This record gives sequence, C-alpha cells and structure tokens, in this order.
Amino acid sequence: MKRLITIALLFAAAVTLSAQEIVKTGLNFGPLPAVGYSSDLGWHYGVLTDIYQYGDGSVYPEYKWKMNVEASWYSKGNSVYHAFFDSKYVIPGVRVSADVSYFGNKTDSFYGFNGASSLYVPELDKITDGQGLFLMRRDIFRTVLMLQGKFGESNWGWAAGATYWNVRTGHAVNKGLVSANDLSVYDLYVKHGVIPAAEAEGGQHLEFKAGVVFDTRDHENNPTRGTNIEAYVYGSPDFISKHDNSYLKMAVHVKQFVPLGERIVLGAHVGFQGLLAGNTPYYMLSTIQTINLKQIRPEGLGSTCTVRGTVYNRLQGNSYLWSNLEFRWTFAKFRWINQNWALATNPFFDMGMVVSPYRLEQMKNLLQDKTVVATVDGKALTAADFYTQQAEKLHMSAGIGLHVIMNQNFNINFEFGKCFDPNDGSGLGINIGLNYIF
Repeated sequence: MKRLITIALLFAAAVTLSAQEIVKTGLNFGPLPAVGYSSDLGWHYGVLTDIYQYGDGSVYPEYKWKMNVEASWYSKGNSVYHAFFDSKYVIPGVRVSADVSYFGNKTDSFYGFNGASSLYVPELDKITDGQGLFLMRRDIFRTVLMLQGKFGESNWGWAAGATYWNVRTGHAVNKGLVSANDLSVYDLYVKHGVIPAAEAEGGQHLEFKAGVVFDTRDHENNPTRGTNIEAYVYGSPDFISKHDNSYLKMAVHVKQFVPLGERIVLGAHVGFQGLLAGNTPYYMLSTIQTINLKQIRPEGLGSTCTVRGTVYNRLQGNSYLWSNLEFRWTFAKFRWINQNWALATNPFFDMGMVVSPYRLEQMKNLLQDKTVVATVDGKALTAADFYTQQAEKLHMSAGIGLHVIMNQNFNINFEFGKCFDPNDGSGLGINIGLNYIF
C-alpha cells in the first residue's frame, strides 16, 4: 500500500499542474475495474462505472444526472449488484434518487449486541479449525426511492421516501466451516432467545422516511465550506413479515466544513440514530440511515462508514451516537486525459457508542450456559463469557486516507484506521472504496 501511495504522489508531480479546471459538458464515463480491499470483507474485484451527464456545463461541478452501476465480489464470499440514479432536473424542483441493490453475504460479521457487553476475541475473528465464531449469513435485497425539494429560495428543504428491504439471515456458508464444531455467536443468540426464532431467518419491511434538510455547502461531494443538517423520522409497520417488529426511529446528521486555507478543510460530522417506539428486528439494527447515499451499503457502527478501524458492525443497539473529525488537504490538482483531477489526504479521528441497549435482559440468559464454545491459548471460553456484563463505553479510532478525485465527483479512497481498544479490533483496518464517508 505504501508503494501505491508513492506512485500516486510521483504521478501528481509528473503531470502539468493547472489551477484552472475544464468545464465538463455532455456525458462523462468513469468505467473502472472494481479492485479494492477491506480488512473485514477481503479482496474486492469486479466492474463498476459512474456515468455523469453535465449538459451544457452551466451547472458544473454539479451534474444533470448521475448513474452508478456495479457488479463485484469479495474474496470472503460476499457479492454486490448495485444500480443507482440521481438527478435534480428530471422533475423540475424535485431531486429524485433511486437505488436497486442486492448484497449476498455468506460470511457477514456478527459480534453481538451492545458494544462492550459482547466479548470480542481477535484470535477467533476468522475461520479457525472449522469454526466461524463471529460469522453469519445475511443476504439483502434493497430498493430505495427518495424525493427532495426546497422551501422557496431558502437553504431549507424537505425529504421523503420509501425503502423496501428483504433480508435473509442464517448460519454462515463457507467451505472452510465444519458443521461438527462450527458454533457461532449468532447460534448462541438464537439458542437463548436473544434472537427470537421468528426473526432468525430474516424478514421483509417497507420503510417510510420524512424529514427536513438544511444545506449551505458549496459542493455536495467535495465541499470546502458550509453546513449540512439532516433530521428525519423513519419506520416500518410490520404488515409483511408479521414478527411484531413495527418500529419508529429518528436520525439526525450535522456536518460542518470550515476552510483553513486555500486547500485545507476541517470537516466534522455528528450523527444520532435512535428508537422512538416499537421493536426493531435484529437484522435491521446495523443499517445507518442517510438522505443521500455516500456508500453503497451504509452500515455500522464500526468500520468503513462510521468508526473506521473498528471491525465491521462491532456496535449494535437500539440507539447510536457517533462523530467523525478530519482534515482534508488537497495537495495536488492537475488535468489529465481531459479530466480535472485532485489528490487529497485526510487524517481523521472517529468515536461512537451505543446509547440505548438492545435486548440486554435476554443477553443475560447466556450466563446460565457453561458450554465450552472455543479455546484460545489453552483457555476455554464458555457461552457465558460472551455476555461480559460490562457497561457500554466510548469507542475511538484514528487514521489517515488518500483520495483520488475526478471532476470533484468521482472519488476513490484508500483509508487506514486503528482503534484505540483491542476489544474493538486488532491490527490495521483497511478500506479501498468510493467517496468521503460524510
């Protein structure tokens, strides 16, 4: 990875720098091999393309419409099929966003509920001796329609939409797992009723969302100044799966961007997502709600989209609070192959925690089970050990990223994070993907 960063820096120095951007017009294609890496999901390979229509260039760096299509796979057995459309001009005065995605997750991560209350064992966070202790299957079909508009000429607007979810869950599927000794945290939770039998195989939900947006950013995808606030409620009446899982939640995101020089921007984000009423099924806990998708699969808390450097979806509860702070330094701008390019780095600090627990009383059922689940360095771990009885605490991480940005919209990121507490993940968290996380 160090070699990759060095090549990028030398490349930037070798190209003729230009402060003046080319105004883009018409269609602009960004076909790329989907080559990446995630320390949680493994090597990423496939194809993707971003298609931008800039029209006569009068709205550049905004676009008339954008499409993104991806078909890709991860070396740990997961797959992504995704199509996205976004435009402020198809319907005058209304922004339309639509998404259809399928995520096949044969070896999804599952570490239990309520953060510090769930034991994490780094040595067992892999397939070991035919056992995938922290693995489960979670296949997701998602289709989204979002509409947004303005209140007059002000910076305030409205947002409303609907999402259909079809989630199928179960025991992890991998040729390295041996059924005779493959016991997982998911299995323990089903056995002791932390995950009710009615939810154990997933379900379907039609989710509705409505709220307000305040936005003074100079550019949505690569802002240098301004404020963005999203506040909305969302929920689902359980009339499809009928698991008694109707729920109503609230989400608030506050983002602030402050220029500290010609090419340095301080970016800050505070997010809250919490239960107002009802009962959320366990398989919907990790979904991080946003008005505009920055990542194809926004999930957490933990890893790529929220607290970078922690393991994927480490923290799950009824309500979350988290924040991200980073300095974005655009250290090179240049033109190449008739496109506007920029290279940026972003040292960051993230933190988050569960502020309202989920099924904590049911987790106490584990304390009665002294069955040996796994052995680490000669020490036997029983089912009871996986409820630590510890109070939740603040989880923190820090790191740095490199971003290669084309026409201020298409952004390839290389981010590296390290959590402060080994109970949130060991080693260096690595992600190669798209876009800033906020």
